[in-house]
Amino acid sequence: MITHIQGRLVEKTPTEVVIDCNGIGYHVNISLHTFSLIPNEEKIKLFTFLQIKEDSHTLYGFVEKQERELFKLLISVSGVGASIARTMLSSLAPQQIIQAIASNDVATVQSIKGIGAKTAQRVILDLKDKVLKVYALDEVSLVSNNTNKEEALSALEVLGFARKTAEKVVEKVVKEDPNASVENLIKQALKNL
Repeated sequence: MITHIQGRLVEKTPTEVVIDCNGIGYHVNISLHTFSLIPNEEKIKLFTFLQIKEDSHTLYGFVEKQERELFKLLISVSGVGASIARTMLSSLAPQQIIQAIASNDVATVQSIKGIGAKTAQRVILDLKDKVLKVYALDEVSLVSNNTNKEEALSALEVLGFARKTAEKVVEKVVKEDPNASVENLIKQALKNL
């Protein structure tokens, strides 16, 4: 119904914004991912999703269309409501969620607060085909790449680095060289840690 909102940013917190559109203030729920992408400008535009329930109309906003589409996919899964989908998008970047689903990475999906083993498996089972089709991913290269990344992260953890810190550095290395071997990932990550 409401596909985007463009106006003056009145309030901004990590979970919500208020956008003034010609004198009407719209309260929009956002993820931490969107919060980090909102420019420090007065005029902003967010792509939105309006959830209508018996007792409420709730507006969710996203800087990127890709995040909004992923949000819609996530809430289509039985047991995943809008608040869990928003938590997922706050915990991991949309690309990380897409890769986890595409490569059957239950551990990554389950690492999100509020997601149990069954829900993580259901998310992957329900969305894997859609994610592969919508984002035109090559399943095989994704899995091997993810395996290298996981092995590198495990090695870095054994060496005493915090997983969150190591993940950020390894992600950066993978972006620069998607076909890096485990050894190269570890070497490059150690240079940046």
